This record gives sequence, C-alpha cells and structure tokens, in this order.
Amino acid sequence: MSHPVAPFDLTGNVAFVPGGYGGIGAAIARALARHGAEVVIAGRDAEKAEALAKEMRDEKLAASGIEMDAHSVASIRKAVDAVATLRGHLDILVNCVGIQREQPLLDVTEDAYDEVYEVNLKAAMFLGQAVARHQVATARGGHHVHLLSVRAHLGLRDRGYSAYCSTKGGLVMLVKQHAMELARHRITVNGVAPTVVRTEMARHWLDNPATRTQILDRIPLGRVAEPDDVVGPTLLFCAPAGAFVTGQILYVDGGITASQ
Repeated sequence: MSHPVAPFDLTGNVAFVPGGYGGIGAAIARALARHGAEVVIAGRDAEKAEALAKEMRDEKLAASGIEMDAHSVASIRKAVDAVATLRGHLDILVNCVGIQREQPLLDVTEDAYDEVYEVNLKAAMFLGQAVARHQVATARGGHHVHLLSVRAHLGLRDRGYSAYCSTKGGLVMLVKQHAMELARHRITVNGVAPTVVRTEMARHWLDNPATRTQILDRIPLGRVAEPDDVVGPTLLFCAPAGAFVTGQILYVDGGITASQ
C-alpha cells in the first residue's frame, strides 16, 4: 500500500530560482523554502541574490545566492552546474527571468529586440536544457516552471510590445515542447502567466491614474495581482499535488484571458 504524500511538501528538494530576487521571484523563493525546499537564488547581481538568501536564512529557511547572467548561456550553464554539483541534485527550476524594452513597432531596434529575445526566450531554453541534463542523469524526475505573462496570449493595444509579446508567446511553445521531450524522464514543464503584478516593475503603470484605471477596468476581478497570487499556482507545478500536470500554461490574470 502506498503512503499518502503531503501535496505541497518539498522537503529534500533543491530549487533553483533565477531572477529570484525580483518582486515575484522573492515571493516564490520564500514559499518554496517554507514548504521544505533548499532554495538557490540566482541573478546578475550576486549581492542582491545573497542578500535575499541571508534574509531567508535569518527566517530559518534554507537559501543561498549565486551569480548568473541570463544574457550568457555560458553563465547559465556554470551556475546550474555549480548548484547541481554542490547539492548533488537539482529538482526544481523556477525561471523568473524576464525583461521588457518598450518600443513602438515602427521604432523597434535590432539591439533591443535581440536583448529581449536573449533574456526572455533563449535563456529559458538553455536554463531548461542545463537543469534537465542533471535531472536526466540522476533519474530523480523534477519540475520546471517558467514565468510568462498574459502577453503570451494577448497583444496590447497602442503600446510597443512586439519584442515582449513575441518572446513570451514563443515561451508557450517552448514549455510544451520541453514537456513532451522530458515526460519520459518524469520531469514536468509548465508555465505561470500573470497579468500586472504589484511590484517595482509595475510601479510606472500603477502610479499613473490613467493607466491604473485602464488596467483595473479590464480585469474582471477588479484588482491587479499581488506577488502572493502567483505563488500558489507556481507551488502547484513544483509539488506532488501537480505531478500529473505538464505542458500547461496557467493564466493568473483575474479573468482577462477568459473575457478577451
């Protein structure tokens, strides 16, 4: 007889969270640790990564920080290899990396487009590859979660979002393809796609009365997301509770994609 498993217990898991010191990433990193995972926060600014990790350790959570530049495949591989080698295994990837360079279609520059592609899509490809190589080798299974956006599914009227929307849309299919290739190894791959989340990155939208009203008017639940709203869906995809879910995008959007 099999013993019941606590649906959200992550004890014994090592979780790698690139982009983990941003507003959404920090909430996810803390939640993973509170559910028992040992969390490694990665980002371009090693001091910020380690500062958050220290705060978490002060809260009696297992966390450390490491440098990783999402613009560089070599840096991605180095960071992932370091975590897997030091810990002996790497069970969970939560990719919180993402940037936006807003430019109207007629003014999009090659450099700006290439940077958004490099960070939003190319980095996701090679993060998934680097983590999967270790997971396949250890045969422990695992979980990958990529943070997307409702802009993976919906264009944005009268804003310069060509690079952002196209890279997040591409990430939808990357999630599905990685899920198909890794299923035989008991590795699930899913995406979480929020609408506007109340973080520093969204401050310019929410501090402006005009744009704040536009945002609230189009969200059926009548408010923007808080970082904790993104945590639950992410945990589902990392935990035993979501073990039979793969290749899916969960829109955490207050109903936007159901109504548009």
